[in-house]
Amino acid sequence: MSNPSILILPGDGIGPEVMTEVRKVITWFGEGRDIQFDVSEALVGGAAYDKHGVPLTDETMAHAQEVDAVLLGAVGGPAYDDLDFSVKPERGLLRLRKEMDLYANLRPAQCFDALADFSSLKKEIVSGLDIMILRELTSGVYFGEPRGIFEEGNERVGINTQRYTESEIERAARSAFELAMRRNKKVCSMEKANVMESGILWREVTTRVGKDYPEVELSHMYADNGAMQLVRAPKQFDVILTDNLFGDILSDCAAMLTGSLGMLPSASLGAPMANGRPKAMYEPVHGSAPDIAGQGKANPIACTSALRWRCATALIWATRPPAWKAPLRKCLPTVPARRICWEKTASTRFRPAKWATPLWQPCRTASNPRRPEIKRPCLKRPCAGFCRARERGRQRPLFLWLHTFFCGS
Repeated sequence: MSNPSILILPGDGIGPEVMTEVRKVITWFGEGRDIQFDVSEALVGGAAYDKHGVPLTDETMAHAQEVDAVLLGAVGGPAYDDLDFSVKPERGLLRLRKEMDLYANLRPAQCFDALADFSSLKKEIVSGLDIMILRELTSGVYFGEPRGIFEEGNERVGINTQRYTESEIERAARSAFELAMRRNKKVCSMEKANVMESGILWREVTTRVGKDYPEVELSHMYADNGAMQLVRAPKQFDVILTDNLFGDILSDCAAMLTGSLGMLPSASLGAPMANGRPKAMYEPVHGSAPDIAGQGKANPIACTSALRWRCATALIWATRPPAWKAPLRKCLPTVPARRICWEKTASTRFRPAKWATPLWQPCRTASNPRRPEIKRPCLKRPCAGFCRARERGRQRPLFLWLHTFFCGS
């Protein structure tokens, strides 16, 4: 049986940095678990524009159609802000989504207990949060025609069209209901049926599809109210179904409930291929973060989570016996809970912290470098929080990482 194939598209900014760490994980799976991948790499976004003059070449697009999964880093940056709209780095990402027909975008919002203190909301509101947002990804206002900037009279007019067909709504809705059947059997569909005709159609089609899933509790909510409810009481939701535009906004809002936008993966899925696996692209939720690119500060856990998600959902489970599922399913979600970290040192390299040791280091000042009255907590006791120095207003940059991938524990 052939190995699963992955096309790596590092992209721009911190994309190449986090993808370097993902390659280490792939290598570890091959050497430590005898799970092999056929890995190839190409350019996308600004990196592709710099070399080829386009954000995505036809050759790369054709290759993406052939592989089992695409793993993307991030695209964009201020250096490309003045480019023509047709060749901006983001156009490469949109082309991948459209031509691969990746209509179902899965955006989780899961708050690990160890990260609850970092949320902007109270800990009791977000602790244990586990939401999945399914965003329709290949239609709506981002792709509808007509679109553009036109002359009308003596001024310019910008036009974008919100357009959805019944079939586009139905396939996204069915994906949401199928997902809910594997979770807590609750779907909340969000649109603006009170002011948008596309929202009326969205609600009608979703209601019709919901009749095929009597076990699933379906509710409807206006998207603006949904944004408020995500902040007020997020744990009332299980699966949220919404269109392209509202999904873009609501998923970023939900991601920040977890304490960090940069810690979560994203999956974009399409119809099954001939081998039964869905077309898929996996990427971290975070952007290219050009302000910290090349400084060794980028946290790769979101991109590594995307790799883990790909393995768990399609590749390994389809080709390996059940015994191989455990290290993939259990490893990454337990990392924050088990207090495994990588702590940034003075250099751009990362030093692995000891297993289950506290992340807090004693505060030091110029007048009293040692601060002997502030003692390091016992190494045998799990860390009570990500950074106790935070209470003193001296939060240090700490980075979660996958020690288990490298130590085999």
